[in-house]
Amino acid sequence: MKFAIRTIKNQFHPLKVADNANIKHGQYVLVKTEKGEEVFQVFLVNSCIQHQWEKHQPEALSVVRIMNDEDMKTYEEQKELEIKAFYKCRDFAMKRNLVMKFSQARYTFDRKKITFYYTAPERVDFRELLKDLTQEFKRVRIDLRHIGVRDETSILQGQGICGQDYCCCKFLKKFEQVNTKLAKDQGIPITPGKITGTCGRLLCCLNYEYKNYLDAAKTLPPVGSGVMTPDGIGKIFMVNFLKKTVNVKLEDGKIKEYTKNEIEMIDGEVNIDIETEGNLNYQEEEIVDIKSLEDDKNSSTGNI
Repeated sequence: MKFAIRTIKNQFHPLKVADNANIKHGQYVLVKTEKGEEVFQVFLVNSCIQHQWEKHQPEALSVVRIMNDEDMKTYEEQKELEIKAFYKCRDFAMKRNLVMKFSQARYTFDRKKITFYYTAPERVDFRELLKDLTQEFKRVRIDLRHIGVRDETSILQGQGICGQDYCCCKFLKKFEQVNTKLAKDQGIPITPGKITGTCGRLLCCLNYEYKNYLDAAKTLPPVGSGVMTPDGIGKIFMVNFLKKTVNVKLEDGKIKEYTKNEIEMIDGEVNIDIETEGNLNYQEEEIVDIKSLEDDKNSSTGNI
């Protein structure tokens, strides 16, 4: 029977547990990490994860002790102190006119170290801010960590438009490059509300099914192709990759759906206009700053 914890940004670590320790699933334990002693909730590792860990074992962390009632009371007090420290640090930064957006403040359990996570569009000279913080939090080690907007979302957690927890705070450990071509090739309108996450960057999940769309596209004619249908000549108006069908605009202006077996490619130009407002899959719904959506520079720093 193995136990593990999930640290910040979805990093999993097995636990070194003494043979006589009576640890149960869901309990809170004090664990020694590189930042100091921190509190985490234990979960029981299933056989599938154990099998994967045999190939690449994550670093095991030592359990200091199981949290008792007194420890949990101290932990709750710590959470309140973290909130106060967060606002105090933010106020100091505002007085110094520093362009920093603070995400979270975290104490170690012994309160000897506090880490402030922040995002910023450019490098920040926070030396004066650090002086303010050392005066405010005496005998406490101050750690200011610049993180990316994707990292920030993974820390704060939440639910996406799919109704599920964000991938970055559930299972995703590495951010892959994402661009608007992924959305266009999948027939998704280039609209910020549809293709971006809470972080303001393109959805990580645009990568997940992309290969399936490419495979499907190889078997279907592209948009704009002239085809012969049972109802006459037409031009491909829209491709339905998952259904493996196409919508064809006919000479009389009607749009009908056909399977690939019902159409035949024809040579030559077909004089049918398919640039209509209804063709949302291939027409941008609004003016979008594409560069801002694709800007992944420093969106994930790994500095967590």
